Amino acid sequence: MKALRNYVDKIKPHFQEGGKLHAFHSVFDGIETFLFVPNSTSQSGVHIHDAIDSKRIMSIVVISLMPALLFGMYNVGYQHFTYANVPATFWQMFGYGFLSILPKIIVSYAVGLGIEFIIAQWKKEEIQEGFLVSGMLIPMIVPVECPLWILGVATAFAVIFAKEVFGGTGMNIFNVALVTRAFLFFAYPAQMSGDSVWVGANSIFGFGENIDGLTAATALGEAATAVSPTGYPPFTIDMITGLIPGSIGETSMIAIAIGAVILLWTGIGSWKIMLSVFVGGAFMGWIFNIAGPDTAIAHMPWWEQLCLGGFAFGAVFMATDPVTASRTEYGKLIYGFLIGALAIVIRVLNPGYPEGMMLAILFMNIFAPLIDYCFMQRNINMRAKRALKSNK
Repeated sequence: MKALRNYVDKIKPHFQEGGKLHAFHSVFDGIETFLFVPNSTSQSGVHIHDAIDSKRIMSIVVISLMPALLFGMYNVGYQHFTYANVPATFWQMFGYGFLSILPKIIVSYAVGLGIEFIIAQWKKEEIQEGFLVSGMLIPMIVPVECPLWILGVATAFAVIFAKEVFGGTGMNIFNVALVTRAFLFFAYPAQMSGDSVWVGANSIFGFGENIDGLTAATALGEAATAVSPTGYPPFTIDMITGLIPGSIGETSMIAIAIGAVILLWTGIGSWKIMLSVFVGGAFMGWIFNIAGPDTAIAHMPWWEQLCLGGFAFGAVFMATDPVTASRTEYGKLIYGFLIGALAIVIRVLNPGYPEGMMLAILFMNIFAPLIDYCFMQRNINMRAKRALKSNK
């Protein structure tokens, strides 16, 4: 590590004012502060100093995403070989998924970070680190058959219009990854829904088979289109392990739970938001089980609702986004509960859109500042009343 530090210090003058590579100062600064904790500190005013900075926080979130990502790679291969009815080993399945997902990760980071670098250099500011997480989330919340060029267009749209126009990292009011998915869903619905986008249908570098017309519906899709009120798929252990069709990183409750433990153990994620999202979803699912419409998705048991689609993934990795979520302690409980409840409401009452987690979180992103304002104003009023009583 010392040798790397010495090398960075040696080439640093080339990127400073007057150096021959000064045009890439923001890029160098972003890489340096990612590798090492910055030496510069605040010299005036009152500041809280901590051993962890935002880049380290983002790195921990990326690490917490690894179990879901690695399982998603395996599941992509598992679904392909299962529906193709072709026997395969673990490594063949994982290799197929790895080669399917890696290009999406590369496109996401290349487009998103490319825009970040250009804007930072243009504004003569530091590289903002928020896209470290968004760049990993985006490939995990799309179907495996999502075309790369569409993913690149959606990523560019989200970074520019959901982040940079608001001022960059820490200023955006909407979750960038979810804006990417919303853009994809509404601009290219055929590539984001239906039965032909959830299972890879083509061979990749010798892994897998080329199969025409390969289709597989998600469990939520089956429930939304079922004619009989009891036509929803029965609950199985695969809904926990994640061996079902779905978006790349959203299927495994076990992998998501491991990520949640990492976030909670490190203090990065809010347990109040996570818990309240599940409570809100369970409560609304139970209400629909008792007095909902006579449809399959309304009759689906509430615990099954929590295991399917992007509910758990959204609760752990999206709803807890510290920038777009509520920040007051009681506000987090209200914010999370409403996300969970609204997600189930959208699923049940809109059969054309069985996956409601994305819209629920984006909708509550709008109201998070209002929730915080109400609780802060309440505290201010209570303190004012106490001060008034003490002065009498």
